[in-house]
Amino acid sequence: MKETKYPRSFSHIGITVPAIKEAVDFYKNVMGWYLIMPPSQVKKQRETAIGQMCIDVFGEEWSEFEIAHLVTSDGIGIELFSFPHGVKEAPEFNPFNTGLFHFCVQDPNIEALTKKIVAYGGKQRMPIRAYYPNDKPYKMVYVEDPFGIVFEIYTHSYELTYSSGAYQDK
Repeated sequence: MKETKYPRSFSHIGITVPAIKEAVDFYKNVMGWYLIMPPSQVKKQRETAIGQMCIDVFGEEWSEFEIAHLVTSDGIGIELFSFPHGVKEAPEFNPFNTGLFHFCVQDPNIEALTKKIVAYGGKQRMPIRAYYPNDKPYKMVYVEDPFGIVFEIYTHSYELTYSSGAYQDK
């Protein structure tokens, strides 16, 4: 059978948070994401589909957790997890180690969103920077939510930002 080559679409990202209700509140009210499934408890049960799937993923060393589902305006899912016995602080930010170190959202009003994140207990990790100063209005900034999860904000799409050669001297 001949393989068809095409880019896969992004479905969702899972984020572990220390407190599910506070995280839902932040991501709904600050990011504007839609809550499509409110916080629910999942128990370690082999008799339920979700219970067995979670045993497959997490192994045997858990008994229950909370989960909520949100969605962005472009249909990307945000799956929030909160485990009762997990570490409640985000790991030290270290982008040099293998693994996921950030996700990125897009908002043309980067200044207002950054201020709102800070007002809700998050942090601005750097000044807002322009990719093409005096040429194009593409900006970016790294921030973190109140739980220490680092993410980035772009003013324009990924395609627009990088198709012009953002790292090349002109």
